[in-house]
Amino acid sequence: MPTEFSKKLAAHETPIPGVVLYDLPVHGDNRGWFKENWQREKMLALGLPDFRPVQNNISFNEKAGTTRGIHAEPWDKFISVATGRIFGAWVDLREGPTFGAVFTAELDPSQAIFIPRGVGNAFQTLEDNTAYTYLVNDHWSADAQGQYTFLNLADESSAITWPIPLDQAELSDKDKAHPRLQEVRPMQPKKVLVLGADGQLGKALREKFDGDSFVEFAGRREFDVTSDDAFARVNWKNYSTIINAAAFTSVDAAETAEGRAAAWRINVTAVARLAKCAVEQDLTLVHVSSDYVFDGVQEVHGEDEDLTPLGVYGQTKAAGDAVVSIVPRHYIVRTSWVIGEGNNFVKTMASLAERGISPSVVNDQTGRLSFTQDIAAGIKHLLDTKAEYGVYNLSNEGKPQSWADIAADVFELAGSKREAVTGVSTEEYFSGKTAAPRPLSSTLSLAKIKSTGFEPASSSNRLTEYLKNELIKP
Repeated sequence: MPTEFSKKLAAHETPIPGVVLYDLPVHGDNRGWFKENWQREKMLALGLPDFRPVQNNISFNEKAGTTRGIHAEPWDKFISVATGRIFGAWVDLREGPTFGAVFTAELDPSQAIFIPRGVGNAFQTLEDNTAYTYLVNDHWSADAQGQYTFLNLADESSAITWPIPLDQAELSDKDKAHPRLQEVRPMQPKKVLVLGADGQLGKALREKFDGDSFVEFAGRREFDVTSDDAFARVNWKNYSTIINAAAFTSVDAAETAEGRAAAWRINVTAVARLAKCAVEQDLTLVHVSSDYVFDGVQEVHGEDEDLTPLGVYGQTKAAGDAVVSIVPRHYIVRTSWVIGEGNNFVKTMASLAERGISPSVVNDQTGRLSFTQDIAAGIKHLLDTKAEYGVYNLSNEGKPQSWADIAADVFELAGSKREAVTGVSTEEYFSGKTAAPRPLSSTLSLAKIKSTGFEPASSSNRLTEYLKNELIKP
């Protein structure tokens, strides 16, 4: 059968998620033919993942009937036929609901197919002198073979109808010995690593991903983001995503000599290491940012606003954002006024209310609270829905309030009088104190994250729940 010429470049979905069959334009004349076997720009425009191939392999097969597979490797593959013709069979061997799904097709040089990590690949040559090519996004090594998943070519549940019966085909002894589907251990997905897992947000992420065996959590003792050794100990090929919840967050301490050094070390230098790792290993990097990257002049801050930090803490967070933005697959999740497990403003105000103390609280800084359970839910949503990469503001919903307004709400919910809270200006509150400059407006626009289908919970409802569940206990 001759190669089909003059097809248009086209993509065709298959029953196996992520497996896509491509028609390739082949131009021929009396001398032979020419094709663009792999053209990144055009392929990406058709929806092919930017899988960053690093090695090209060719399997030459002298006789028709040569049959190889079914092998699922721990990397992605773009497969095509250089010369000849094959019958291809692909079986989903990944853990999940489509485990065991089968797709078959005949391929000549005018076609190619993308096979994601964990999908078994097999082929049978239909012509002599057939060359089968693989473009892969990891370097082959002997160690990697231990991560393969195999399926027997004659597996009854897959019921692949080979054009040349297997008892008449050329098979290797190894391929004949592979297990049936019921004996196959599915290839597990790559893992997510959560750093800073012992902080306020880290604890909320632990709760949100509880029961997911493919999410790992590391506090500072398990993974110190400032340590080169910590990075060297991890086999990053087993991971798809890093969620960075580690940060230096002591705003006022960052204005001291020691605090300034620590803030830059954790919020910038360590983040640069994470970004470098994400670029080199093709990982998704989720990084948590702050309203302090803005000077607070704008009443509401959008994701595209220029960074205008006032103090050292804000400067380090802005620098960290700039570093993360170079990672091809990144989410910068920008929050404000974070409340979670541990010491925070709400707990402090509730304690003062319980003790009958009437505080003076700043009334000219406005914004919204961000409860860690909702930040964690937003991060999971972005990952689960594969939202467009970039910057997303994420706080709770509701009318912007001042710190004094929130303190009065806490006092009222705790059974005290709102009037016990006295409002003062930022200048008055910090008079005679060493303190970092604060943005007067910390309100973040939530339109972008809402457009992905995520609806942040009401700040007032979360505050009521928080005080009821965490503080006002019988």
